[in-house]
Amino acid sequence: MREAFLPSSRQAHLARLYAASALACLLACAVPLPAFAQEVGKMATNVPSGSQMLLAADTLVYNNDNQTVTAVGAVQIDYGGNRLVAQKVIYDRNTKRMVATGNVEIVNSDGTKINSQHIDITDDFADGFVNALRVETIDKAYFAAESAERMGGVLTTFHNGVYTACEPCEDKPDKAPTWRVKARKIIWNGEKKTVRFENANFEFFGFPLAYLPAFEIADPTVKRKSGFLIPGISYNSHLGYSVKVPYYFALSPTYDLTVSGSGYTKQGFLGEAEWRQRFNNGQYSLKIAGIQQRDPDAFIDRAGRNVDSGTAGDPNKLRGMMGTQGQFAINERWNFGWDVLLQTDKNFSNTYNINKYNAAVHQSSVYLTGLNGRNYFDVRAMHFDVQEDTPNDNAAARSGQQPWVLPSLDYAYIPDMSVAGGQLSLNVNTRVIRRDDLDETFNVPYNAGTPVQRVRGIEGESGRLTTEAEWKRTFVTDDGLVLTPLLALQGDVDYLNASSGSLAAVNHMADNPLINANDDMRSSFARYMATAGLEMRWPLLFSMASGSSHVVEPMAQLFLRPNEQYVGGLAIPNEDAQSMVFDATTLFERDKFSGYDRIEGGSRANVGFRYSGSYINGWGTNAIFGQSYQIGGENSFAAPDLVNVGAYSGLEDTKSDYVGLFGISSPNGFAASVSGRFDEQTFEVRRAEVKAAYSGLPVSLSAKYAFIQAQPLYGFTTDRHEVTLGASTHLAENWRVFGTGTYDLQQSLLVKDGVGFAYNDSCFTYLMTYSQSRDLNTREVTQSIGFNLSFRTLGDFGSSTTAIDSIQ
Repeated sequence: MREAFLPSSRQAHLARLYAASALACLLACAVPLPAFAQEVGKMATNVPSGSQMLLAADTLVYNNDNQTVTAVGAVQIDYGGNRLVAQKVIYDRNTKRMVATGNVEIVNSDGTKINSQHIDITDDFADGFVNALRVETIDKAYFAAESAERMGGVLTTFHNGVYTACEPCEDKPDKAPTWRVKARKIIWNGEKKTVRFENANFEFFGFPLAYLPAFEIADPTVKRKSGFLIPGISYNSHLGYSVKVPYYFALSPTYDLTVSGSGYTKQGFLGEAEWRQRFNNGQYSLKIAGIQQRDPDAFIDRAGRNVDSGTAGDPNKLRGMMGTQGQFAINERWNFGWDVLLQTDKNFSNTYNINKYNAAVHQSSVYLTGLNGRNYFDVRAMHFDVQEDTPNDNAAARSGQQPWVLPSLDYAYIPDMSVAGGQLSLNVNTRVIRRDDLDETFNVPYNAGTPVQRVRGIEGESGRLTTEAEWKRTFVTDDGLVLTPLLALQGDVDYLNASSGSLAAVNHMADNPLINANDDMRSSFARYMATAGLEMRWPLLFSMASGSSHVVEPMAQLFLRPNEQYVGGLAIPNEDAQSMVFDATTLFERDKFSGYDRIEGGSRANVGFRYSGSYINGWGTNAIFGQSYQIGGENSFAAPDLVNVGAYSGLEDTKSDYVGLFGISSPNGFAASVSGRFDEQTFEVRRAEVKAAYSGLPVSLSAKYAFIQAQPLYGFTTDRHEVTLGASTHLAENWRVFGTGTYDLQQSLLVKDGVGFAYNDSCFTYLMTYSQSRDLNTREVTQSIGFNLSFRTLGDFGSSTTAIDSIQ
């Protein structure tokens, strides 16, 4: 035998060539792992063209007799971003096999690590054998096996293999992971992209939990593959226990179909199907669901009404829905989309928890939006589906009284250049509303004790076009006084086509002495509002020797404008300005109405101060306090409209109620705030909210108290008090128990409550919840139980919603 070291350049070149072949074989050996989902040949050719190979070893030996090349001692080969480290590498030219031994580690260019003591593989990448294999994939999945073999370039078999997605414990590397699958054989099919486990045991915290003779999953890196998905299970007192089994069809790279069946012990079988398709510029989905209810009477309340599926005596066994969502980018500035729900009755999707359509109020819309610099455009048609559990024949039912908005348009523009040294902004809003049923709340005849007479929406059609321009500029004096003059002009064109029923409702409201209304329902009109304003702020900074700093900012605003037109009776409908709330956050608003249908008129002054403080220990404080004054003209808030929007607002008198807010925050996770509205003469509390929260280990707490004084015109004849509490505590590093509850102090009723138990680590999540909700009128109790098991890379099992898990 003749052995030769390689002093010549030719021999060195041959050595590099053989080493490159050896590295290709080693790279091929990395492929049989299920987490890679790549063919061997593809990985071998992933090396960029023109890549230079670097071979480093203590000794490089070329044996001409045996036709072998041997690298010994601290062998390292780098090639195209891939690295091999071993104690010894031998390449045999006759058998075309390469053997690497001694703490072999391969690190692929994607970060995947393969460890073994012995690797033997052919240079055509088709067949190979590996001993004592350990693999760490880029997504932190782990495989280990006593040995592995590859056949035909497609099939890889791991003998006595283990799979887990749990990272090993650094302090105790031999400690069993949270979960793992041990199998006599783990077979990866590179063509079908599947992983099959034979004679497998599923272990949980080191204890065998289930024996599985055989089961198959998709390769963890395969994003789309046909097959059964993890089933779900839940419980609801109206529906009973349920098991949901979904099946996924990966029909093409751009579209798929998911069908599922849910069996309910009380209501029978629910079928669902969802089609999804993606394009280069967007995507859309279509979902259908239906059930032939077995027991509709399960929804009948104490009054004998079927609160979920219609009026009393209505069987309504066949229920279903169809929903579709989509969004497409027309170009980089414009987007078009839709979200539409159609269902047989008002509450089907909410009752059966149809994903993406189960909200208490679902907004169906078709829209077009554009955004470019300081330009914004949005036009949409809308309809609101109120998924309530109130019977349709109940006066409180809102589902059938919701309008169609055809369409609503918003446009905003702020020029890049200044105008007269200030900033100009333009806004346009238009909407057309059509309602088929009058939305009214009446006491007939009028009862002064409970004077609830409101028309929340007229039956018929109304439209409005609003254009608004605002200019403002800021000046700062030498003394630090900040002056901001303001000019604004708004113009509206409105039309109204009300039904005879709406006119009758308006005439009925004219009998209400508290409203002093008239029936002047105008069919069309135009109006304007011009405003000249001045805002004055004087921020004062105080720095203390203790290191704290405080900014006190006295502030005053003055707005001069004419009276609001066509108001004082019931001249115009109010569709978008019904939710006005006067508090510290709206004190310094130019127009305190929440929409465009009402415009704040008359001259007004807002006076108060703002404060913020920061302390060297990390604590912070903030506050707002002030009052508003009607100093000229008619007070818009003293002139209720169809919905009595100004009543009880705190602004209906010449001097408004006081409003204030105070909050604190700390570096250790504690924060609290208190806000309220107080009578301007007696300082009696009219409205208040107290919040406090602490987030830290091992306990997180939250508390909220809300108070609203009685508002008879809105149907609330007594004060409202409500308390919500929540808590979460960590029993150990990964274990947590939590709960929440809302209690109505006025009704002496626990409105809703729930408790839960959870475990969470990097590879496993467990969640168990139990919740109850009670109807304020009937006090009927609805109970729900849910749980969820999530194994990273394997999937989820359980229910899909965890509504009470709000404490982190």
